[in-house]
Amino acid sequence: MTTPLRIIFAGTPDFAARHLQALLDSDHQVIAVYTQPDRPAGRGQQLQASPVKQLALTHNIPVFQPKSLKKAPAQQQLAALDADLMVVVAYGLILPQVVLATPKLGCINVHGSLLPRWRGAAPIQRALWAGDAETGVTIMQMDAGLDTGAMLSIATMPIEATDTSATLYNKLAVVGPEALIAALQDLPALQAKAEPQQDSAANYAEKLSKEEAQLDFSKTAAALEREIRAFNPWPVSYLQLGAQQLKIWQARVEAGSAKPGQVVRVDKKGIAIGTADGLLVIEQLQPPGKKAMAVVDFLNGRADWFQVGQPLQATPEQPQ
Repeated sequence: MTTPLRIIFAGTPDFAARHLQALLDSDHQVIAVYTQPDRPAGRGQQLQASPVKQLALTHNIPVFQPKSLKKAPAQQQLAALDADLMVVVAYGLILPQVVLATPKLGCINVHGSLLPRWRGAAPIQRALWAGDAETGVTIMQMDAGLDTGAMLSIATMPIEATDTSATLYNKLAVVGPEALIAALQDLPALQAKAEPQQDSAANYAEKLSKEEAQLDFSKTAAALEREIRAFNPWPVSYLQLGAQQLKIWQARVEAGSAKPGQVVRVDKKGIAIGTADGLLVIEQLQPPGKKAMAVVDFLNGRADWFQVGQPLQATPEQPQ
């Protein structure tokens, strides 16, 4: 291992905090933390510190929360820290070139995909939704582009048939810190042989939207089942049942044929609905104002919400 590094850490959510914890457990010195400004949260909309800030404060690490790093005072403040390296994980701010060039070894980023595939904000969800067989993390040397920097190391892991975005997130939150600490063992050597990304193989993982969450039964059952897992825990897939939205938390694919959106079977094992190819069998769902529940519990008092042989939109507008 090289001499312990003086590191600035920049990150915001829990995923980033787990990487910060790995650095704190290492021989390296975290001299400062950058994170997003406190945000209103909860019913009371009280200001809440990010998980990264909370962790930093428990270790008495100086915390900086600029709204931007584009202005000279913030850049001078960062330069005064005299860091060897800046480690960036899900920070949420764009780093100008002057900031990227400030630490002696520059800035490195832990990205939750196998770059150049799935550059952008939602790589975990998009990889799952697309049906990728594997995912992982890429440690890259940051440049001025969006996730376009040269790759220092890659750690891969399979995407299992039962994975949701939540389970993949937790798995990558273990793989990522391990890959980061390994990369720091001899970072200059990795930087000397960094591999440029092939832009021709790149695609973009834009942030998920609630508008995308509505299930479209003109898609295949396999695609819809992946979508449900990709949208768990947010924003959660849903189907429109009359005037109501039913959130769908879990489903399975079953062989069969029916018109897209037609209800084929309703029993305690699931609600089977036709798609472009195969049946989507809903196993866990959430009515408005209620908690998520198994189909057997949902049907208790709501057996008429889904009419066998009828399309979903033929269900009464306001089921009781």
